[in-house]
Amino acid sequence: MTRYRQHGLSTVEFAVVAVVLFMMIFGVIEVGRAFFVASALDEATRRGARMAAVCPINDPAIAQSAAFDNALIPGLDAGDFVIEYLDDSANVVANPTDPAGFITIRFVRVRVVGFQHQMFIPLVSALSQFTMPEYATIIPRESLGIPRTGVVTPC
Repeated sequence: MTRYRQHGLSTVEFAVVAVVLFMMIFGVIEVGRAFFVASALDEATRRGARMAAVCPINDPAIAQSAAFDNALIPGLDAGDFVIEYLDDSANVVANPTDPAGFITIRFVRVRVVGFQHQMFIPLVSALSQFTMPEYATIIPRESLGIPRTGVVTPC
């Protein structure tokens, strides 16, 4: 009789342990994916700053290229980027397209602000979405899309 009463006990024990085990496995995978997204956001700002340094001011291709054409990180698009042109003191140039403002540009800064990362951990909905920290890259300006000779062409 005792053996009959414990017939499904191992199945129940496995079910309880399996839930915990799978949550831990998915948690480790998601932490790795979060580190990948953080690295990709850092690379996206670097890529955007490089494009902004050599492309005409306010060219829409800058942010689109920085977002990897929406292919690398789900949910990252051109609207998540802030492109700023800075003077010698790292102050934002108010009107970079104006000739007086254009002359004062010395650096280009590209930032990703407020990107929401979605995690996929079963049974844990409270931690499923969080805001990534701000990522920024500052590099010296180059041509800003103005060639020495010829016509300005968009990137």
